[in-house]
Amino acid sequence: MKIWSVSNQKGGVGKTTTVVTLGGLLSSWGFRTLLVDLDPHGSLSSYFGINPEEVELGVYNLFLDASEKKKNIDPQVYVAKTRFDGIDVLPAATAIATLDRQVAAIGGMGLVISTALHKMADRYDYVIIDSPPMLGVLMINALAACDHLLIPVLAEFLALKGLDRMVHTIKMVFHSRKTPPKFTIVPTMFDKRTKAARDSLAALYQQYPDNAWRSVIPVDTKVRDASQAGAPLPLFDKNARASEAYTELLELLLLEKSGDKTLAPRS
Repeated sequence: MKIWSVSNQKGGVGKTTTVVTLGGLLSSWGFRTLLVDLDPHGSLSSYFGINPEEVELGVYNLFLDASEKKKNIDPQVYVAKTRFDGIDVLPAATAIATLDRQVAAIGGMGLVISTALHKMADRYDYVIIDSPPMLGVLMINALAACDHLLIPVLAEFLALKGLDRMVHTIKMVFHSRKTPPKFTIVPTMFDKRTKAARDSLAALYQQYPDNAWRSVIPVDTKVRDASQAGAPLPLFDKNARASEAYTELLELLLLEKSGDKTLAPRS
């Protein structure tokens, strides 16, 4: 089982879209896929028709049970099925916004998600985590659990400054870890018609030459249409420009198994 986290300390950069689209692609290629919603906004859960205000079992319950040191927890009971074959969701309840206050003082709470996912290792091929935009117990769980971190970022100068903060967070959280997770910066919602976007993309490549993906996720109105339909973009319109771009990104991520570390797009 491979675990990817999608994270950025700036909102509105396409985190949930990235999680849902990659999840849709993986499931369509025959991979058993679990999507984990660690964002108190619950956008990922809502995407699949799960109301964060009405979640009876999910991430919040998993943390509470872990904080009470309950043994023999089966994390699968917190997982919800979706209407799409091959896609399950570990949903967020709005109450997870209070977790930092409730469990911060309890030791070992930074590994709750990692522990739960490893118990389900034989049930899923890939797990993708939608991380919250703020540093706390939920983001630490997302970072601690992942093999590879994806950082969506808008091609604009203010977003690049926020990216610096995210990279600093990664270094701070993993300063004592011998092998911190790899991270790939994914330019999202790119509009090639604007000079500001092109200049920002050039600055991104110059600042992060080893981690920035050498392609982009373009602006695509089909992303909004797919969201309104409650369907992952590749299952809604596999020929959409953003679907093709995310397919390119996924192919790169899957090459990781063979040791190919290039961030170059397909020729």
